[in-house]
Amino acid sequence: MVKNTTRREFIKQAACAGLAMGVAGTGSHFLIGCSRREFDLIIKSGMVFDGMGGGPVKSDIGIRKDRITAIGDLSNRTSHRIVDAIGLAVTPGFIDAHCHTDISLLVNPKAESMIRQGITTEVSGQCGSSPFPAGGPSLEKRKKNLKDEFDITLDWTDTDSFLKRLKRNRTAVNFVPFIGHGTVRSVVMGLEDRDSTRDEMEEMKRIVRESMEQGAFGFSTGLEYTPGSFAKTEEIIELCKVTAGLGGIYATHMRSEDIRVEEALEEAIRIAGEADIDLQISHLKASQKRNWNKLPGMLDRIMKASQEGIRVHADRYTYTAWATTLQIMLPMWAREGDDEALVKRLEDGVQWAKIKPFLVDKVNALGSWESVLITRVKTEENKHFQGKTVAQLATDLRKDPVVFVRELLIEEEGDVSMVGFGMSEENTEKVLAFPLTMIGTDGDAVAPYGLLSKGNPHPRHYGAFPRYLGHYIRERKILPMPEAIRRITSMAAEKFRIKDRGVLAEGKYADVVLFNPKTVIDKATFSNPHQYPEGIDYVIVNGRTVIENGEHTEELPGMVLRRP
Repeated sequence: MVKNTTRREFIKQAACAGLAMGVAGTGSHFLIGCSRREFDLIIKSGMVFDGMGGGPVKSDIGIRKDRITAIGDLSNRTSHRIVDAIGLAVTPGFIDAHCHTDISLLVNPKAESMIRQGITTEVSGQCGSSPFPAGGPSLEKRKKNLKDEFDITLDWTDTDSFLKRLKRNRTAVNFVPFIGHGTVRSVVMGLEDRDSTRDEMEEMKRIVRESMEQGAFGFSTGLEYTPGSFAKTEEIIELCKVTAGLGGIYATHMRSEDIRVEEALEEAIRIAGEADIDLQISHLKASQKRNWNKLPGMLDRIMKASQEGIRVHADRYTYTAWATTLQIMLPMWAREGDDEALVKRLEDGVQWAKIKPFLVDKVNALGSWESVLITRVKTEENKHFQGKTVAQLATDLRKDPVVFVRELLIEEEGDVSMVGFGMSEENTEKVLAFPLTMIGTDGDAVAPYGLLSKGNPHPRHYGAFPRYLGHYIRERKILPMPEAIRRITSMAAEKFRIKDRGVLAEGKYADVVLFNPKTVIDKATFSNPHQYPEGIDYVIVNGRTVIENGEHTEELPGMVLRRP
């Protein structure tokens, strides 16, 4: 017998069928009928950590649209979907306090290596480098490089136009922008080693002010990199005053992280004090064995500054090796100008004779050429160098390592990336356990496929947060789990003034991670970095499931955030 169906019933049944197909495609655990329900999703019976240091408490979480609308016993409540979280930790989405994810979201909006770590919000534009503003003498070269490498058309000019481009493109993660000092300086002054003129200073102030008004959360410096390294302290103070006046934060890759790290820390504290601005010390470390003994004193100095009223915090990735350009092994004066100028200096015998002792000292301080790993080159001819140490490559080629590095930088026109094994495990644990430290990847959203699979990136791109939870919290027990969760959720949200995120509470955005505290761990290695972590089962961004049973659902619900 065929039941007659009214038009209203037919529409309801069709909608229900569509919902069932959509949910089945995500692999959810349960689907309850298509009549109106109180929630879109209930996370049931998880070990809930609220992000503020509380938990674990066995509880349910109800989500409707992009918000958490109920927490507690929801066993008698109705929902379109129910996810069974028994045995899983349920936490706010992780906030990456320091990353370089920006252009990669235009290349691949799925943010694979980040979202699979449980990261739902990226704080980008760090180390003085941001994709905006776009201008200055290097603009055409930058346009060409983006087109050649990623097939990206650089069609933005300022913060607003870049954020609009990113919003149109859509992304799996929330995006928090900072404006980079090095980018601003290069647009106004080029790459010259000199002081700014009064007019140039005013123009840099104008750009920073405009960026903040368009939604940037703060201002960052990379004082170990050109051209930011050419700026005197007073220049940074003036730009930080502009930032502070609009409620922004100052994040700094300090002027030195090795032999002059203590002086660099004093400079950062001075800048924060004179500009009356919140300070975020990027990837805090004392690199090179000869400097390891400085770390305890640095932590004491940071705590003292905090007690004296400087609003200071730090971030750190969860590995004992850093990653950057191979140019960092050369003296600052040798890096003035563009890569073409660098190559000319390396080719000049007289200038090379001056560069070489600095390079040798840098390597000796790291220990040996075994501590320098080549991670990326530009030319196809040298791709086989990636993932190998300079010591190994020099031996294979029967060359002096110093000569090999010189020739490699010349051949690659200065475009070589490296990893340096420069920190101790003991100091890494001290930094991570320090009360004012958050976690940052210092990485980029990459993937084991497509255009973002090039090179051998530092494993932190894939594993910083799972390593934190698995190695340092579960195995090394450097912090209790509730406090560890607070550092990567509400503490970061409060520091960066990210509204309604970082905690599990009614009315907050539904950024949620479900992970297995017994199995969560990083899998990426220095020799084989393109590996996703284990133990991150679900990642929900703005109420929509992006990672389900460890797999990407293709959802792109991330928001481009702007400073309130």
